Amino acid sequence: MTVQMSKSAHARETLVLGLPLIGSHLAQMALHVTDTVMVGWYGVVSLAAVVLGASSFFIVFVVGSGFAKAVMPMVASALGRDDETQVRRDTRMGIWLSILYGLVVYPLFWWSEPILLALAQDPEVAALAQDYMRIAGLGMVPALIVTVLQSYLSALHRTQVVLWVTLAAVAVNIGVNWALIFGNAGFPEMGVRGAAVATVVVQVLSLAILGLYAHLLPELRRFHLFQRFWRPDWHAMRQVFRLGLPIGLTGLAEGGMFQASALMMGSIGTVQLAAHGIALEVAALTFMLHVGLSSAATIRIARFDGQGDRVALRQAAQVAVVISLGVALASVVLLLLTPGPIVALFLDLSKAESAAILAYGTVLLGVAALFQLADGTQVMALGLLRGVQDTRVPLILAAVSYWLIGIPCSYLLAFPLGYGGVGLWFGLVIGLFCAAGSLMWRFWRLVR
Repeated sequence: MTVQMSKSAHARETLVLGLPLIGSHLAQMALHVTDTVMVGWYGVVSLAAVVLGASSFFIVFVVGSGFAKAVMPMVASALGRDDETQVRRDTRMGIWLSILYGLVVYPLFWWSEPILLALAQDPEVAALAQDYMRIAGLGMVPALIVTVLQSYLSALHRTQVVLWVTLAAVAVNIGVNWALIFGNAGFPEMGVRGAAVATVVVQVLSLAILGLYAHLLPELRRFHLFQRFWRPDWHAMRQVFRLGLPIGLTGLAEGGMFQASALMMGSIGTVQLAAHGIALEVAALTFMLHVGLSSAATIRIARFDGQGDRVALRQAAQVAVVISLGVALASVVLLLLTPGPIVALFLDLSKAESAAILAYGTVLLGVAALFQLADGTQVMALGLLRGVQDTRVPLILAAVSYWLIGIPCSYLLAFPLGYGGVGLWFGLVIGLFCAAGSLMWRFWRLVR
C-alpha cells in the first residue's frame, strides 16, 4: 500500500538529499579555484596554460560524465522496483563505459599541442598546456569512475560521504599543489606539471576512498558492486549508453554556449571580458545550488517512477520546482542589492583598470539576476526529465535553445543592434528561458 507524503515531507527529503550535494558541487568548484589561484602565484604563462588545459580537460570530461550521471536515475529507479541486481548491473556498466571513454580520448591530451596551435593559441602557452594535459589526462578514467560512484552513492541516499570526500580532496589538492608547484618540503619544483600531478593524486585518492566505502560498508555489501566485475552485461551497457550520451552532449552544448559568449565578449573589449568572467563566476556559484537540488530531484523522481507512484512523483516534482524557484529568487535579491561589493571581491581596486571593470561588472550582475530564474529552472527541468529517463528529446530542446536561439540573439543584440556586452548577456538569458520553458513543458506533458 502506498503511503501518501505531505508537501513538507517531500521538501524535507529533497533538502536532506540536496544540501550535501550542493556542498559537494561547491567543493568541486573550489578544486578548480585553488588550482587557478596557486598556479597564478607561480607565473602568468603557467596560469594561462593551466586555464587552457583545465578547460580543455573539462570539455572532454563533460561528455564522458554523461554515462556516470545516467547511473543516478537508473539506480534510483531500480531501487524503487526493489531490483538490487539491476543496481549492480547498471553501476558496473557505467564504470565500464567510463573506463572505455577515458582510454579512447587520452590521445587528445597526448597530442594536444598541435590541436591548440591550430586553434591559434600562443605557442609557449600551448606547449605548457600539453605538458599539463598529458599528465592530467591520466586522471580522466579515475575522475569518471569517481563520478559514477558519486551517482551510485547519491541514489542510495549516501550523499554525506560524497560531500566529505570532496572536501577532503580540496585539502589534499592544496597540499600537493604547494609541494609540487613550488618545490616545497623537499619536493621537486614542477610548475604546471605539479598542478597536473596534484589533480591525478586527488582523483585516484577519491576513487580509492569511495570504492572502499561502496565495497566494505556493511549496509551496502548486499549489492556486491564489484562482484565478477570483469563480466560484460551488454543489455545494461546499452541502457547506460542510451541514457548517458545525450546527458553528456547536453552538458557540452551548454558549456559551448558560454565558451562562445566569452569569445564574442573578448571581441568587444578587455574590460568587458574581465567583467564577463567575474559575472560568470558568480553565476556559476549560484548555479551549483540548483545543480544539487536538481540531482536530488532526479533521485526522488526516479525512485517514485520505479515504484510506479505517479501521484508522489508529481508532488515531489512540484516541491522541487518550488524550492528551486525560492533559491533563485533569493539569489536575484542578493545580486540586485549588492552587485558592487560582489564584483569588488574579485578585483584589486588599487589598479587603474579596476574601476571600469567594477562598473561594467555591476551592470552585468543585474542581468545575471534574470539568469537565476532561467538557469535554475532549466537545470531543474533537466533533472526531473532524467528522473523519468528522458534524455534524447531534452538534448534537442536544449541544443536548439542554446545554439539556434541564445547565441544568435546574443550576437544580434551585441553587434548589429549595438547593445554590446549587456545585449550579449540578454541573448543568453533568452536562450536559457527558452530551454527552461520547453524542458518544463516536456516534463509535465510526460508525467500527466
